[in-house]
Amino acid sequence: MTVIGVSQFGKDYCTKNATPGKKYYDERIIRKGKDEYRVWDPTKSKLGAAIYKGLRNVPIFKGMKILYLGISTGTTASHISDIIGNDGVIYGVEFSPRSVRDLVPMTKKRKNIVPILGDARTPENWANRIEKVDMIYEDVAQPDQTDILIRNAKIFLKKGGSIMIAVKARSINVAVNPNEIFAQERKKLEKYFTITDAINLNPLEKDHIFFVGKLR
Repeated sequence: MTVIGVSQFGKDYCTKNATPGKKYYDERIIRKGKDEYRVWDPTKSKLGAAIYKGLRNVPIFKGMKILYLGISTGTTASHISDIIGNDGVIYGVEFSPRSVRDLVPMTKKRKNIVPILGDARTPENWANRIEKVDMIYEDVAQPDQTDILIRNAKIFLKKGGSIMIAVKARSINVAVNPNEIFAQERKKLEKYFTITDAINLNPLEKDHIFFVGKLR
């Protein structure tokens, strides 16, 4: 196991809890000496599923600035928050007011998560609230999800920055074989990014693929 900021105990992958004694989605806790680790549930996190499926190129480091498109209630973001530490920041964009309302209590404990109620398709409406970022993470189940990532990367991603995106085939076209969708979306991404990893998330996440890349 070589993912920076992620520890392995047996079959479990974990992040060191930045807020000891506090859980966020009923995750299991493992204690090692004075340290507390939160088990990353791969059935509740696309990034967690990718790591359990063998992803080793995880471009998340201490102090990073991250734009998270589709942060929802913050399950995955809570683990990323553990990794980047207090010197990093996650700008979490979410379209659903209810999800943002559920996310806010976490941000009171974790000051490195900034919730933004907004539409990832219209970054011009909230662009003044964030800065250039080292990485964009996207989990937006929309037909134009890849185009949304590209649009935001053109505005916010630093030169040489990284991207991670969970592509849901059934959100793009239910009538086409998922593998064809995956190939189609990869081709779109490769116009702008060098794809370093592509992890099929079955059976943890049906009809999903997880791409990791770097801006050219």
